[in-house]
Amino acid sequence: MSSSSQLDELLIAAVTEAGAHIGGIYLLDEGGEVLRLENAFGMPAPLAHAWAQIRTKDPLPIADAVREQRLLWIGGREQLARDYPGTAVALPYHFSCVLIPVCVGNSAWGGFMLMWPVGHFSEPPARQLDALGKYCAQIGEVLRCAAENGQPVRPAHRPRLLTSSSTIALDSHAHMVALEALNRLPEGYCSLDVEGRVALISAPAADLLGNPPDLVGQRLCDALPWLSDPAYEDRYRAAVVSRRVTHFVARDPDGRHLSFWLYPGLTGITIRIAPGTVTRDPAGRLAPPENQPPGMIAVHETLHLATTLARAVTAQDVVDLAADFVMPVYDVQALALITVEGGRLLVSATRGFSKAVIDDLEYQHPAPPVSSELIRTGTAAFFSDWDELRRAYPDAIRGDMRAWAFLPLITSGRPFGICVLAYDRPHAFSTEERASLTALAGLIAQAFERARLYDAKHSLATCLQSNLLPHTLPSVPGLEVAARYVPATPGMDIGGDFYDLIRLDDSLVAAVIGDVQGHDMSAAALMGQVRTAVRAHAAADARPGEVLAHTNQLLSGLARDRFTSCLYVLLNLRRHTACLASAGHLPPMLGVPGEPTRVIETTPGLLLGIEPTAEYVTTTVPLPPDSVLALYTDGLIEVPGVQLDESIGRLTRRFAPTPDGPLPELADSLIEPAVLDKRMDDIALLLLRDTYC
Repeated sequence: MSSSSQLDELLIAAVTEAGAHIGGIYLLDEGGEVLRLENAFGMPAPLAHAWAQIRTKDPLPIADAVREQRLLWIGGREQLARDYPGTAVALPYHFSCVLIPVCVGNSAWGGFMLMWPVGHFSEPPARQLDALGKYCAQIGEVLRCAAENGQPVRPAHRPRLLTSSSTIALDSHAHMVALEALNRLPEGYCSLDVEGRVALISAPAADLLGNPPDLVGQRLCDALPWLSDPAYEDRYRAAVVSRRVTHFVARDPDGRHLSFWLYPGLTGITIRIAPGTVTRDPAGRLAPPENQPPGMIAVHETLHLATTLARAVTAQDVVDLAADFVMPVYDVQALALITVEGGRLLVSATRGFSKAVIDDLEYQHPAPPVSSELIRTGTAAFFSDWDELRRAYPDAIRGDMRAWAFLPLITSGRPFGICVLAYDRPHAFSTEERASLTALAGLIAQAFERARLYDAKHSLATCLQSNLLPHTLPSVPGLEVAARYVPATPGMDIGGDFYDLIRLDDSLVAAVIGDVQGHDMSAAALMGQVRTAVRAHAAADARPGEVLAHTNQLLSGLARDRFTSCLYVLLNLRRHTACLASAGHLPPMLGVPGEPTRVIETTPGLLLGIEPTAEYVTTTVPLPPDSVLALYTDGLIEVPGVQLDESIGRLTRRFAPTPDGPLPELADSLIEPAVLDKRMDDIALLLLRDTYC
């Protein structure tokens, strides 16, 4: 018997002995980074193919079980939504499952999965675990022997979908007897195998479906395009995965409504078909008339929220976007994101709660149990009215709300806060709603954690850069100065734009502007080193080209993967001249009252940090009295799709200084268009007016 056949037999035997209804074996690929579904029992083909390949680094149950080499038990949809919100979105059904690594020696070679209907048992009993351990050991032994014999089991491109070995094939007479019995019933009935293909269909069912030809052996959605709606496929999957009776209503091409009841079993699905939009099953249960089932609604809601939260940058962004979506959909009146720091509650962001309630929460020390305990345990809690909350937590703050959902915020398996939803009237939480809200909280937690990390990182980088930039510029007689720094559009990291003004004596002043490559703390730190190096060499009476050359030598040894543009200008106010040297920086502009603004052409050298022996040419230009020199970085002028020369030309036309015009106002007029356009880069601007007499 081949190794693959042995694995198939072991899977079917394990499913049967454990009383499960779905099972599967995953095998690691040769690189050890991807799990591939080798075979599956009882799993709908679309689901098997959708989950046929999983990366071991993915936040998915089977990946965690194999990567961490531990048994993983998921007792129901709420736990799945809390621990694996992404999986809960893709599988919004009710089931419990166990995931076990398949090990050979001390290494995991794959994983083993079994699923049960919810309520089969709260957790696998010891005898079940012993049996599952036995099957995992046997699977590992099959894999080991195959590898030692030079014929290792390679995961197939597509998983093998197995059927029960106990399925009894009906002979032609038994088939006719069963079909005749079904034909006597007023409703229509058909039987689907585990892959969703029609195995048997009664005459009334065929009539209701329009008597399509050759229906046996086909999937209903393939044979009847009007049954290909994803909502109907979802009801089929829900019946198979949850092992529960499901229902949907469809409209045929003639506009007639048909009700479909799906009854799952080990060997497939039996479908009862009846005309009308509302009907009862044989047990007398009334079916809802809606076409779109709760499971599909939950999927659409969650995907919508996930897409929405991708735009969030700050913690308040998260609560605003989540509130805009969650509050109207679930009829919620207030939402808050809460963490505990130093034993006290911290309301990070909120919508709808009164200030008095927020103050009561934040100023309680220690934190109230209803919040601190739920944060510590990472469990969800739902209270349909005040009395229910008070019975569980007598010290709870009443406020002006009447029902609450406390949803854990968990990332990387660690609870760090809770999302509180509040209702202004008593509210009964259904099982479906609890699971959906828990899944939504998982997405909110991931977005909130990203926002918190961004806030912390951005605050640190902003603090670093603000401390490295000059807080005040030196006062120099005969020189007016205006400087502006505008950080990038919110959502971008901090940059490395910088400027400086260095007073060398009563009439000599050095002006510097530059841009370090990158938008992170490394760029900001390197910017500080550039400023320090420029200042040190400027104080040594070096010419502009020499200052850049010495700074370049230092940077070439400090950061080989970061380059810096820089413009150094030495102003001689007594002689009214400017000596310039450029390391790949944008050319400055000179505005002389009564004359057109002109761009000062320099001989730009290499960016700092590329070639240690690079040389930089010094250019000298006259600086007439009352003229204004403008130094700037590319964030001021660059516009997507516009050539650099054209962008510089636009700035030149807007730069028109007058003898009496205040430089701060001129600087603001130059900055304003870039700010309104929400440019995606930092902006540094330094204006210098020669008023020396």
